[in-house]
Amino acid sequence: MAEPLQTTTVELDSKDLPAFCPHPAMPIWSSHPRVFLDFAANGLARCPYCSTTYRLRPGTAAHHGH
Repeated sequence: MAEPLQTTTVELDSKDLPAFCPHPAMPIWSSHPRVFLDFAANGLARCPYCSTTYRLRPGTAAHHGH
């Protein structure tokens, strides 16, 4: 039986916005096309490629684009 995928959670501040994946600390070998993340009302976003979860630190407001 295959083991479940382990996901990583990255916590972001307002200085990290707009948020995108792969994030700068990701190793080059695990890169995928860059995607910008849209945060839900609960402050979470998930990358559609690698399933990395991004969380806004408490008190950080996600500014929506155009």
